[in-house]
Amino acid sequence: MKTWNAVRIAKIGYIVISILFCAGGLLLFLYPYTAATALCYIGGVLLILGGAVKLAGYFSRDLYRLAFQFDLAYGLLLMALGLIMVLRPQGVITLLHFLIGVVLLSDGLFKIQTALDAKRFGLPRWQLIAGVAALTGFFGVVLMVNPFQGAAMLTAFMGVGLLAEGILNLCVAACAVKVIEKREEQAPKIIDIP
Repeated sequence: MKTWNAVRIAKIGYIVISILFCAGGLLLFLYPYTAATALCYIGGVLLILGGAVKLAGYFSRDLYRLAFQFDLAYGLLLMALGLIMVLRPQGVITLLHFLIGVVLLSDGLFKIQTALDAKRFGLPRWQLIAGVAALTGFFGVVLMVNPFQGAAMLTAFMGVGLLAEGILNLCVAACAVKVIEKREEQAPKIIDIP
């Protein structure tokens, strides 16, 4: 498969999974009384799909090599967490907010580094990535700490966090993935900023 095709497929997959994260987040926010077991199954499938898309992105060779630079380890982490959620939903229910918090915090931190690398490349919208990444990481920390009194409030906040994760990945796909048509190799141009 030509490099530009692989990058295009990875970018489209990134956008689709981001939209699914946004939709899942909205559903959790709007319907916080969803059954915990159903949350584990739906969340697990989303994480497995998200991990697969991230692996595809990592193995594509996008122009800047920014958006997918951490996606090998992160994709494997998502897939492992997703499998655990699908195979052992009863054991995960009490830790679900913590696991989602870890996912959000780690992706937020990785994307902050991606934003700083995008700045070094001279990409104009690196601040957007950094801001949304910081917000996503914040949601992750809050979910890990769990200051909420009720399960419905915690579930709604998980929804907001997943929505932020989806928006973050959409920002990265839009701002840091460049597809060059019909070129076999996509080599990055690095701008050194003193």
